[in-house]
Amino acid sequence: MEPRELPVEVITHILNFLPIPDRKEASLVSRSWYFAAWDSLRQEESIFYNIPATSASLGTIKSLSQRQVCSIQITNLDSSSISREVIKYVASYLGPHLRLLCLQGSSITEASFEELLLACPCLTALDLSGCNSLFMPGTLLSKKETFLQAQKVLANLQDLNLSGVRYLSDLTFNRLTGCTPKLASLALARCHITFEFDSYHGSRNYNSSALLSFRNLLRFLTERASSMKALDLSGTSISIQAMKSLVQVENLCLQEMVLQGCRDLSNEAIGTLCQHQPRLATLDLSGCSELTDRAILTLCSQLPALQCLRLGKLPRVTDAGFQGVSHLRRLQRLNVSECSLVSSSELVKALGAIEGLPKLVSLNVAFCTLLKDSSVISLASALSRSLQVLDLSSCVSLTDRSIQAISTHLLNLTVLRLAWCKELTDWGLLGVEQPKEARDRSREKDAGPKFSRNFGNMGFFLPPPQDLAQDTPISIDLTKQEGQQKQRASLNTLTRLQELDLTACGKLTDTSIAKVISFPELRRLSLSLVPNITDTSLISIARNCRSLEHLSLSHCVNLTDRGFVETASNLRRLQHLILPGCNQLSALTLKAVGRECRQLKCLDISMCSGISISDVELFQSHLPLQMSIHSRFVGGADLSVTL
Repeated sequence: MEPRELPVEVITHILNFLPIPDRKEASLVSRSWYFAAWDSLRQEESIFYNIPATSASLGTIKSLSQRQVCSIQITNLDSSSISREVIKYVASYLGPHLRLLCLQGSSITEASFEELLLACPCLTALDLSGCNSLFMPGTLLSKKETFLQAQKVLANLQDLNLSGVRYLSDLTFNRLTGCTPKLASLALARCHITFEFDSYHGSRNYNSSALLSFRNLLRFLTERASSMKALDLSGTSISIQAMKSLVQVENLCLQEMVLQGCRDLSNEAIGTLCQHQPRLATLDLSGCSELTDRAILTLCSQLPALQCLRLGKLPRVTDAGFQGVSHLRRLQRLNVSECSLVSSSELVKALGAIEGLPKLVSLNVAFCTLLKDSSVISLASALSRSLQVLDLSSCVSLTDRSIQAISTHLLNLTVLRLAWCKELTDWGLLGVEQPKEARDRSREKDAGPKFSRNFGNMGFFLPPPQDLAQDTPISIDLTKQEGQQKQRASLNTLTRLQELDLTACGKLTDTSIAKVISFPELRRLSLSLVPNITDTSLISIARNCRSLEHLSLSHCVNLTDRGFVETASNLRRLQHLILPGCNQLSALTLKAVGRECRQLKCLDISMCSGISISDVELFQSHLPLQMSIHSRFVGGADLSVTL
């Protein structure tokens, strides 16, 4: 039976088994497949449509109305006539079905916002973060008729994001939250909240038009304690006393608390938080620089329901703080990035002690420079069945032993980041044990010049051996290695990879990259600052990773036009192409990319001395309007164009 004869419902069911990019490609088969693909995409709650405030978006908005799109973000809104026109179209065509509306960072006017808001009766999530122009006048929802209408349309709102709003006051906060009786999640990150100063002097009339007070926030939480589940106060100056008052609100039972960058928080404050909010499932304490091991030990012992724990940028935390991680039996996501005193030795012991229970799905230990191969090997073995995301960026001591352990055990990985792990070599990626001679040569090269104390040569450097004098990559003959060296798992055993970052792994060459980078589901790949790769690697990657959407090749100086001319036709899904410092590229690359990569949204050709301004202008004239180009030329002229 031909595909076009299948019922749409059957095609929709089939497409549900495919990744989202594959569904988009399938929509091009025929008209029935097109509608089936969009039916399957509409069933995904995570699908988010980005609509720029341009005249070109008006037709798109009309077409989206036929699909009953429910989640959108409108960008570049201001007081212009075209922005008002876009607002009208969204209100008319999309408003009745919208459940999530994001206006992040826009300069929308109060009149336009109220027009849009009143046309969206089904909203469950509203993001107004950074919308300072909306709150600056202080008159939002001040008219009684508008306020009553807003109460109806926001009756089911559960998620409100007001992060970064500088002009938020008690008055506007109370008006907006007064329309949201079912609010469960509130974000006030980086808002100017007064925690110590009491402008009311005991009064209960919390309607200041000049400031947002903690006393008013406390009143709000007291009234909504039974429904509030998530609170974000990142970047605020919340004090120890304020934290104690907040977490002890009667009947308040939070499941998520985000406190990034709250530098005034102490171990005592975290102890109080853990004592009174024991059901927390998500806790983010990244950047709370005063915390020590004591705080980590406390939360490990008192928050058994934790599933997601972020502890990045805690300079005073050591391995000793993780001795109680084994108590967190439900933990799935852990971030200890940029904790410079953590080597993960205690984490390894704790994870190894948990048997038969759910284990980590995501682990981020980026910039933990004390991390050694032995810890990675133990972690890979302990988390072999569960781990999907692993970030080891800038763990500079790691060697081929780590990558081979990862390739052997972590077969469920979808994201692997190894940026700036400079000791990784072709041997590790290929899964071949490095011969002793190669190891010795590598040590000699890394050790630098030697001194001779022979008579007549006192204090002079010995010349390096001939094969070390030239900084050329070592060629590996795999046919000779077969049977002589122990074969181990190579990187291409990680067949589920969707993101791979090998930025600045400078010892890698075509020998491994062209052979092992073969992942059908790979969407993001970074080989920036890997100077030894050539067109050979690019051609192989394009043929074996056809789902690529983001490709970064910054300062890969040996890439030429030939590579892109031969591969562009295999990179049809590419949306972001990053090529700064690739000086051998010319207008031929632009022509090939422009002809074949029709989904491209961003092209970075900064510092590409072989590409002129006229080449860029010609390239722009053949591309869709949403394309953005950033280029910097040798003469110092900067060009940033949004088409």
